[in-house]
Amino acid sequence: MLLLVAMPLVARDSSNAQLPAETLHYNVMFKWGFINKKAGTATLSLSHAPGEYRSTLTAASEPWADRIYRVRDTLNGRMDYDGMRPLFYEKIAHEGGEHKHDRVLYDYTTPGTVVGHCSRKVYRKDELRIDETRRLEAEGSAVDMLTSFYYMRSLPFQDMEPGETTSIDIFSGKQKETLTISYIGLDPVEIDGHRHEAYHVRFLFTSRGGTKTSDDMDAWISTEARRIPLKLEGKLPVGKVRCFLAGESH
Repeated sequence: MLLLVAMPLVARDSSNAQLPAETLHYNVMFKWGFINKKAGTATLSLSHAPGEYRSTLTAASEPWADRIYRVRDTLNGRMDYDGMRPLFYEKIAHEGGEHKHDRVLYDYTTPGTVVGHCSRKVYRKDELRIDETRRLEAEGSAVDMLTSFYYMRSLPFQDMEPGETTSIDIFSGKQKETLTISYIGLDPVEIDGHRHEAYHVRFLFTSRGGTKTSDDMDAWISTEARRIPLKLEGKLPVGKVRCFLAGESH
């Protein structure tokens, strides 16, 4: 039912799409000291539908990593062609022995305000432990963990100075946070022996009181017109996880 309600109020033809359809493939590497081993794969895809974009991000750990911490995640999103406003977000996560299902349905009927109708279910050992719904509000605009990557790609990094930041509210099925994107500067990335010019940016997540809610995440974005994410890096309790662009399919 939520998927049906999330359809935009005014349909637009797919010829109005600003971004081309794409499917980006990533290798997920685990880095700890001298260890640099492939720990999984991820795929980010964008397609066109009447009046909206549809995006999916999938991630899966490698068999050796499954024995330590098994990951099978899927993020689904729908965005309006008009400014890529998010319409619907869903996260289906199987991580370790826990299964989470978050949904956010966006409502723009109140001028100047975006409302997120959120639900969250958490299963542990196949037993439902958390079943919550909540209503979140933000002024102007908001994103989620999937649409934040497209929001990031739309920023005018070519006109920004190192240290310059921009902030936006970010919804999950659990809470509203503030996402601050800090521009670090031009920082080339080498992938499979090839050098790519890139904008280096950092994601910072904070709660309403300004308290950090998770570790920072860094991203390197191609300086080319499509602004493809080339590399992402985040901290783990031990070591780091790094995602490198492995290729593209159509």
